[in-house]
Amino acid sequence: METGRTGADGVFELRYRRILLKLSGEALMGACDYGIDPDVLARLAGEIRDLCVTGVQIGVVIGGGNIFRGAGLAAAGMDRVTADHMGMLGTVMNALAMQDALERLQVRTRVMSAVKINQVCEDYIRRRAVRHLEKGRVILFAAGTGNPFFTTDSAASLRAIEIGADLLIKATKVNGVYSADPVRHADAVFYSRLTYDQALKEKLQVMDATALVLCRDQGMPLRVMNIYEAGALRRLLGGEDVGSLVYSEE
Repeated sequence: METGRTGADGVFELRYRRILLKLSGEALMGACDYGIDPDVLARLAGEIRDLCVTGVQIGVVIGGGNIFRGAGLAAAGMDRVTADHMGMLGTVMNALAMQDALERLQVRTRVMSAVKINQVCEDYIRRRAVRHLEKGRVILFAAGTGNPFFTTDSAASLRAIEIGADLLIKATKVNGVYSADPVRHADAVFYSRLTYDQALKEKLQVMDATALVLCRDQGMPLRVMNIYEAGALRRLLGGEDVGSLVYSEE
């Protein structure tokens, strides 16, 4: 499942035409307790820019947990639909911030929202999104699926399948998939490769079940990797076995 490699002449050779990168909102916080760390935002934008110059087409889904997490307030008594709508708006704010960071690096970028916010970004229309990608623009998919009760992991799975991505990459704070939280459990077992059925059966914290089943049924390969490791994304796309690969059984 390699995406590319650097040939003998030093030229980066693509193997994947199109990818979907899922970033958590928390990834934008850095060392902060809330919101967006400008330094982290700039570094992530730089990594995406470095991928763009290779010619790979890139879609991005960003969560909103650094600003608002709908499920949390719903558990405290807020109406779940209202809470999820607020969470969707948090993802739009993150997408706009990333768009600004990318455009400052001269990367052509479009934000496409699953809910109508015409004055600040485009509506999500699949055919238009594909056309943007074909023209070399980075697409930031905002507002999740546009429906309550669905996570941004599910949105990432859905968008990856809709745009015909060759690979879904989930960027996390750890090096891949473990049997338990490696920060809290030193004896956690690392999985370099596993099937979607295994992840579901063992209830591994890869993505929520809806997202996993969607990827499994549509044969969408998933890479889980550490976004805080500088250059890891490019190494992954260069053919290195970075992180964990989750795949559908034949």
